[in-house]
Amino acid sequence: MENDSKICFCKNIYKSEIIKAIKDFNLNTIEDIQIATEAGSICGTCLIDVRVILKQQLENK
Repeated sequence: MENDSKICFCKNIYKSEIIKAIKDFNLNTIEDIQIATEAGSICGTCLIDVRVILKQQLENK
């Protein structure tokens, strides 16, 4: 996955936006990310990538 690739095509959300939301709002769940960014809230295709990003960020805390 590229450093700033588009993750959610339905809502036009990039990886950097998800990472920023996780850090800024101390997000810990997929549901938190969906509420904060709307990524994964339409078709759900991007949820695999969102889970990977969340896991990486939680491991780096």
